[in-house]
Amino acid sequence: MFNCDAAGHVIHTLPEKEPVFGVTSLDNQLYVLRGSKSSEQVEVYDVDSYELLHCLTVPELDYGTDIAACAYNRCAYISNSSHNSVHRVAVSGPEAAVTQWPVDDKPANLSISVKHGVLVSCWEVRKIKEFGTDGQLLQTVDVPEDFISPVHTIQLHTGEYIVSHGGLGDPLHRVCRIGSDGQLVKLYGGPKGAGSHQMNVPVHLSVDRNGFVFVVDLNNHRVLLLSPALTYIRDVVTWEQLKWRPVRVHLDVDRQRLYVADDELKAGSGSYTVGRVVVFSLQ
Repeated sequence: MFNCDAAGHVIHTLPEKEPVFGVTSLDNQLYVLRGSKSSEQVEVYDVDSYELLHCLTVPELDYGTDIAACAYNRCAYISNSSHNSVHRVAVSGPEAAVTQWPVDDKPANLSISVKHGVLVSCWEVRKIKEFGTDGQLLQTVDVPEDFISPVHTIQLHTGEYIVSHGGLGDPLHRVCRIGSDGQLVKLYGGPKGAGSHQMNVPVHLSVDRNGFVFVVDLNNHRVLLLSPALTYIRDVVTWEQLKWRPVRVHLDVDRQRLYVADDELKAGSGSYTVGRVVVFSLQ
């Protein structure tokens, strides 16, 4: 169990290169999804030495927006918002076999469901879609009407979901727990702001085994820690510890490490130009 009363402290930083749009881990390897690359989009690092081991190329990945690894199926999934699809990348063999299937809606961020499927947040249509590892649609969950732009969903072992929503034009920026039927159970946040009980684009989530929730608060340049009851505990990563903006977060529960993608947003363009991964210890 990590110390929820202490802030994370930086133990390593991966190199500044292309912007980072996803980070995940599997076994002893760390997978970093880089944007603005035509090949070798996924860098694979050793989680202990942080040595770059090799890179994976995912064909037709024009704009990857997130990556999530599944230990059960020995693969990683990448959402592709330019093709409205998901790529499955096998990571157990010497060559990464890649398959792709349509989402039929614009995918945002990803996570692994309790049944080892992949959960895709579809932010334009207020839906959460769960796919099997071969691309078959298993179920669709409609979120409440005031979830204008759901961006990330994580399923709890109870079957409930933790969902973040709030983007440009969205008056509400919240992290919510909803039932398997899509009904609202609990929420944190409200109108966007910079206070301890407000957020400004909660773009990405990670949840530990006990239900503590890490929230990337994009425009406030921090990562929040919420209790299982969705009450504010502290800023576990602060703006002083970051160079740019946090865009993704991944929790390695066994090693008690938090990986935060830290990207620079080019002024006036709305696009990221450079990025890195900052590694925090939670011990």
